[in-house]
Amino acid sequence: MIKVKVEKENSIYKKISILGHAMYDEYGKDIVCSAASSIATTTINGILTLDEGSLSYQVNKEGLIIENISDNETTQKLLGNMVNLLEQLEEQYPTNIEVK
Repeated sequence: MIKVKVEKENSIYKKISILGHAMYDEYGKDIVCSAASSIATTTINGILTLDEGSLSYQVNKEGLIIENISDNETTQKLLGNMVNLLEQLEEQYPTNIEVK
């Protein structure tokens, strides 16, 4: 299962961890992992295109950790959109992804 942990401070996104494997299908064929990866990658690329210094991220074999450095409105909206999309994915595949 993919576990998404969202950490906020005063309604500001501070850290988002996306860890694990959905186990919907085997590696390379898993549509839930693919969707979660696409959502996160598109969001990170969009934010960094607008403001290179607004966040940092780390990818390792366990998953992805995003740390928000800025509290600018655009970054917050894009991170909020990412969380909403991951929650929608959770609604469709509740045994494969969990958002907290």
